[in-house]
Amino acid sequence: MQLVDMFFDEIEDAKKRKVPFIIPIGTIEYHAHHASCGCDTMVINGVMRELEKTKEIVVCPPIWYGVASYAVGGPETGTIQVDVDVYEQYIYCILRSMLYGGNKNIYCVAHHQTEEAGLMPMTIACHKAAKKLIMEYMEDTRGRGWWGSNEYSNYYKNLGSGDDPFSYIKVIPLISANAQHECGGFDHAGKFETSLLYALYPNHVDLVRTKDNTEWFAESAKEASMELGQHMVRCTLEALQETII
Repeated sequence: MQLVDMFFDEIEDAKKRKVPFIIPIGTIEYHAHHASCGCDTMVINGVMRELEKTKEIVVCPPIWYGVASYAVGGPETGTIQVDVDVYEQYIYCILRSMLYGGNKNIYCVAHHQTEEAGLMPMTIACHKAAKKLIMEYMEDTRGRGWWGSNEYSNYYKNLGSGDDPFSYIKVIPLISANAQHECGGFDHAGKFETSLLYALYPNHVDLVRTKDNTEWFAESAKEASMELGQHMVRCTLEALQETII
């Protein structure tokens, strides 16, 4: 289900049943000459489109602009960079509306600088926004000392479950570390990311243009294939089936 297509009663029902609400966390960033600048966000959208076929989820509008950084190229390449502190506050505001609206099963799914599922500025911003919000929400709704109260004597027993307040909002990479290994690798605008985008949105990849690439990171893009991309989609979906609950 796409959030923008849902009616109020449908949204309320999904929240009550704790259906996972997914926020795609991407960027607008230079992906060499052969791949579209929306690649990071689009691959999340595409995978969620496939995940919807087998799992009940609510896909929220994606966050297109992100903490891209100018590590790959400056603004002249089309990369749009949002300052990390501004971004954290923006994500915080979105999550605050959702949490106070009764949504307690939110996933921020990121695809940018997530090699080996490591933490980088954009994902750190999402984690900080989520944890800050949860602490404020629990104090606001349960009062100071909420964690130390006997009401939370089962806190450690419930860790990671739906009764754990720190599980109300989770920040995960689109492709987990294990899934990256199953896929065979991970890169930026190389054969792996290009193949993934190609399998999900073939019209947003033009392999003929790989001849115009001069940067090291895009050299392997000419090896991209639909078969590799479909394999990566399968590996990613298998991991997400277990992670998103």
